[in-house]
Amino acid sequence: MTADLDTLYDRAGGTPFFEALVGSFYAGVAADPVLRAIYPEPDLADAERRLRLFLIQYWGGPRTYDDERGHPRLRMRHVPFAIGPAERDRWLVHMRAAIAASAPPDDVAAELERYFTTAAEAMRNRG
Repeated sequence: MTADLDTLYDRAGGTPFFEALVGSFYAGVAADPVLRAIYPEPDLADAERRLRLFLIQYWGGPRTYDDERGHPRLRMRHVPFAIGPAERDRWLVHMRAAIAASAPPDDVAAELERYFTTAAEAMRNRG
């Protein structure tokens, strides 16, 4: 029996792919003074877990994010953080590097790139 590859979650490789993607992304965030400054937690583990669960759910995997946190309400959840063009651009630098490091199939990489570019701009609430 072959796996159902209808969702990006499945085409990317499921949870292990998103664990690697988000882990790589947060390694970049941790070392970036522009981005690190907007994360209030001393440890990024909770933020990493939230993003991982959100992306898994968004792309067709288990709905654990909704079960634990309810509707994503991304704009509302990001309002308390000053996100301007510099923060958006740094976020994209690290997410693009994480995509490259995770080496998904080309179609998956392109779809992730489109989504993250749009989402990063949508989270901007300054300048």
